[in-house]
Amino acid sequence: MTSMFEVYRKEIEWGGRTFSFETGKIARQADGAVIARYGDTAVLCTVVINKTQRSDVDFFPLSVHYQEKTYAAGKIPGGFFKRESRPNEKEILTSRLIDRPIRPLFVNGFKNEVQVICTVLAHDLENDPDIVAIIGTSAALCLSGAPFLGPIGAARVGYNDGQYILNPTINTAKESELDLVVAGTQEGVLMVESMAYELSEEVMLNAVNFGHKSFQPVISAIIELAEACAKDPMDIPEITLDIKAIRRKLEASGKTVMETAYEEPNKIKRQNKIAAAKKKAIESIDDLLEQEIANSLLKDLEADIVRSRILNTGKRIDERNTTTVRPIAAEIGLFPPLHGSALFTRGETQAMVVTTLGTGQDEQIVDSLEGEYREHFLLHYNFSPFSVNEAGRIGAPGRREIGHGKLAWRSLKPLLPNKERFPYTLRVVSEITEANGSSSMATVCGTSLSLMDAGVPLERPVAGIAMGLIKEGNEFAVLSDILGDEDQLGDMDFKVAGTDQGITALQMDIKITSITIEIIKIALEQAKKGRLYILNEMNKVLSVAREHIAQTAPKMISIKIPVNKIRDVIGSRGKVIREICDTTGAKIDVEDDGSVKIVAVDKEALESAHNWIYSLISEPEIGKIYDGKVVKTLDFGAFVNFFGSKDGLVHISQLTRGKRPETVSEVVKEGDKVKVKVIGFDDRGKVKLSMKVIDQDTGNDLGAIIK
Repeated sequence: MTSMFEVYRKEIEWGGRTFSFETGKIARQADGAVIARYGDTAVLCTVVINKTQRSDVDFFPLSVHYQEKTYAAGKIPGGFFKRESRPNEKEILTSRLIDRPIRPLFVNGFKNEVQVICTVLAHDLENDPDIVAIIGTSAALCLSGAPFLGPIGAARVGYNDGQYILNPTINTAKESELDLVVAGTQEGVLMVESMAYELSEEVMLNAVNFGHKSFQPVISAIIELAEACAKDPMDIPEITLDIKAIRRKLEASGKTVMETAYEEPNKIKRQNKIAAAKKKAIESIDDLLEQEIANSLLKDLEADIVRSRILNTGKRIDERNTTTVRPIAAEIGLFPPLHGSALFTRGETQAMVVTTLGTGQDEQIVDSLEGEYREHFLLHYNFSPFSVNEAGRIGAPGRREIGHGKLAWRSLKPLLPNKERFPYTLRVVSEITEANGSSSMATVCGTSLSLMDAGVPLERPVAGIAMGLIKEGNEFAVLSDILGDEDQLGDMDFKVAGTDQGITALQMDIKITSITIEIIKIALEQAKKGRLYILNEMNKVLSVAREHIAQTAPKMISIKIPVNKIRDVIGSRGKVIREICDTTGAKIDVEDDGSVKIVAVDKEALESAHNWIYSLISEPEIGKIYDGKVVKTLDFGAFVNFFGSKDGLVHISQLTRGKRPETVSEVVKEGDKVKVKVIGFDDRGKVKLSMKVIDQDTGNDLGAIIK
């Protein structure tokens, strides 16, 4: 029987496992469709290209969607609705991870809508699908006929005991000092995303180089697959207008005015002058079709003005040289009720960062394909439209906000104390109140100060800096602490965060086809100098964490009890632990391993709950004096509650020294607070107490009674 499918397959051995591409059987109506497999993890990557070029947009309409199906890991979605719905954080971040290296490789001027969808079909719980999805997308684009200057490859790099690890498994990655994803072409690197445990610039540079060299076999495999079954390149409509003539008109009417506008250091004033210059330039052109082309050419003219000035004179828009960091101002303790807060301002970029301390009940429960886990460090980044003088949309956080927040999270995570040392849940919120370049790195600096202001014992302060690149042919300039305009008109956005000991996070995006390892090396060295300068400015405000948490923060202690005592603390159907919580006002969490967290709003309630639990798991000591309360009086003595829930008998002969009282009520009544000493145990193990001995110690017949 003749097969109805014409299947093409290519596989290689890579990193000790088999990586394969397959096309021709599934999703045949897409322009490009590839199932990429690594081990037993499989991702379906599809590409669809709208055949009509859009003329109503001045950007390339590319959308990338990475989606995880729970069936891929043999699971059913949790919660009330048993189907996948809105994308989770991992899906959003991976969608960005795929988008960033492929976007720069589409031919300039291509405006057809392109949609990439990557669906995780199977997850072996060893190989993360994100690298598989990036590579699968690269292959699908090369097969689709899109004007894509690929292929690209990608790899994850780990680092342990001085050795680099190619594509570590999920379990191996947990023990690694580095989690780095690098993507690029045969010629150079396009994208880097990483978290590191204070590694040096040299180690990070070599990791990028290691990853770039390691994915070359993948690129070769994609090329071989494309040679066998790629579609013919699609036709791109030629522009029949005289572009050079339009550009000459724009330069004649707007270049001088625009050059003057870019001499204005204030962002808002500069934007207004640039807008006026553009309007004047457009008005010099009568033809409507030429006006559409002119809008795009004006961007090129802006770029030429800014870029040529930097390369020719070394001077930037705000008159800085290439290495100078903008002026920095930092404050802490902004509002008394907050647990921790900081305001970090660098030039015209400002982040107000607030830290809130919570309990174990506040941890984020994450339901991932790899399994459910709890996260005790949360960092949320908010970008309000007023920060850039706009009246914009207010709603749920977008992909950019989630991505910036995760970058800052990676930057601080390696320096946080473990839960045993500091058992609080940490939620940090960064409100961007002004923006003109690298608000994510301002968030890193503000978060470091805010956490220390809250009393979180960071090992060392963390700072971040954004680097840029202007490259024309063999000439290039690396820029420290880039402005928003330099980000938009430049060739690179390179963010480095870390301490004075090393790098904790590195993120790089390239807008040209690739850059060399040599340029990355220069950027890392220049970023280190900038980072150390920023750290020095931050240390002038706060260099170590406060010794005490805020009065408004919950008080918390962690203790360990024997596993066989858990039942005593909880009680039948939770009766004992409920009584402790209701009486003291504290909240108590008991884990299966005997870990107990006690949380209360004040120190007195915390100590009361702690002492109660301690009394339940301990035995009273002979000869030790305790505070107690008379709970019952009888003819022969008084029962005193003195050790949590434990009671003991003070015989009438042990109530007071001297003459034995006729009745117990002569000395104590129910409800009296007393001091008692343990003098022994009877044959049944009941505790024998004495107030008489304490009387002798105090020299006062009623000294053991505290009315």
